[in-house]
Amino acid sequence: MSLPTVDFFGTPVSRLFLGDNPVNGHSYIPEIHSGSEMMDYFTAQNVVKALFEAEELGYTACLPLANGFMLRVIRQYRNEGGKINWIFQPYPAMAIDINVREMMACNPLATYHQGTTTDGLVEAGKVDVLRDNIKRLRQLGKPIGLGTHVPETILRSEDEDWGVDFYMACLHNTRKRGGEPSSFITGKTKHIKFFMEDRAEMFKVIQQVQKPCIAFKVLAGGQMFYDKTPAEIPGVVEAAFRETFTNIKPTDLACVGFFQRDKDQIRENAEIAGRVLAEL
Repeated sequence: MSLPTVDFFGTPVSRLFLGDNPVNGHSYIPEIHSGSEMMDYFTAQNVVKALFEAEELGYTACLPLANGFMLRVIRQYRNEGGKINWIFQPYPAMAIDINVREMMACNPLATYHQGTTTDGLVEAGKVDVLRDNIKRLRQLGKPIGLGTHVPETILRSEDEDWGVDFYMACLHNTRKRGGEPSSFITGKTKHIKFFMEDRAEMFKVIQQVQKPCIAFKVLAGGQMFYDKTPAEIPGVVEAAFRETFTNIKPTDLACVGFFQRDKDQIRENAEIAGRVLAEL
């Protein structure tokens, strides 16, 4: 089995990437699975096991947070022969120059400016700091993306040429609904509600820009599963994948997280995405 691929700055990549929010205990569905449940399940060995399964299913890239745990897991996976590529999200709690040095050791395919940090700097009128951060990420010598939850920020980056090569585009505008700094910095977590009407706004911007985009929160952090039975969930996933791949450019990609404890979500997502993409 293999997922369809496209060229991403000279490297063929699967159009579906792995996200790692659940691996780091970031749950947007605490009523279904808490962050503590996720962290208890995702030992280093279970993450490495999941990465190898994903590799067999045709995933070619993961978008990990560049924190200490993920950097060590990546090292273990690579030492055991793993070949998946990395597109790093910097760790907001760490100085960016130090984080860049640690990411370099993993030879990533690319990196991107963390979305919540982007949105906070833009809201605070500190675009100069944002642009300086992007220059610091350039030290990796790899393509640089801009993560954001706000469609207008992508358009502003295009107009003002912030010096990025691609966009990490969240389908849900959490900042518009009352965002706050990253929980990695504040130590606070809260239940964020995602609104379905946001999706069309981001799809419109993704179609408008020529640069590659990676759509994330494709499943609204799992909130699409509220009030659904286990038998209904594959249909919900298929509808979300179909909506996403229909509304992004043929050169664009999508990213979804996974929680393997109760069922093989990595396989289910790959099979559904492969079927949807074959039909489009």
